[in-house]
Amino acid sequence: MHILAALLFTMFATTAASAAKVGEDGLHKQPWFSVTFKDVNEDIATAAESGKRLAIIIEQRGCIYCKKLHETVFSDPKIAKYIADNFVVVQYNMFGDEEVVDTDGTTLSEKTAIRKWGLAFTPTIMFFPDKTPKGKTAKQAAVMVMPGAFGRYTTLHAFQWVKEKGYLKDEPFQKYHARKLKTAKALTK
Repeated sequence: MHILAALLFTMFATTAASAAKVGEDGLHKQPWFSVTFKDVNEDIATAAESGKRLAIIIEQRGCIYCKKLHETVFSDPKIAKYIADNFVVVQYNMFGDEEVVDTDGTTLSEKTAIRKWGLAFTPTIMFFPDKTPKGKTAKQAAVMVMPGAFGRYTTLHAFQWVKEKGYLKDEPFQKYHARKLKTAKALTK
């Protein structure tokens, strides 16, 4: 009987530990998410001042893929630490009404900005350069857009590739990712 109780406790404790926290807006939250005025130029500059890069994550209430990303990727302490140490992450609600200032100076709601940027999937992560290019929308300024919930290594490697400015080099992300996987596999042999 004690073994069954211990097994059930372990099972529920593990499930509770991996469950992502959900805010009042119905979106999953991470303690390292930043709350800003959602002025993309300002957020890029603030991130750069602290030696970090800006990433905007777009989510929606009830998104099963967002939940998966939070519970299977962002819950990994090594991944969470890497992101928190190197990025300012601001969350946008795909159907939200909060005011956003695009990099081109246009003020609109979250949902209108997301439509303007042509984004249709959640989660989507937009990664930005350390300086805002003039006269471009946030979608045009983004150095990488990652639509969908990917696994741990793909997500981590996307953040690393952006941090290392891989988009300015000759190695596209897919080759970078394959190389990193091959190196990790060789280390485990």
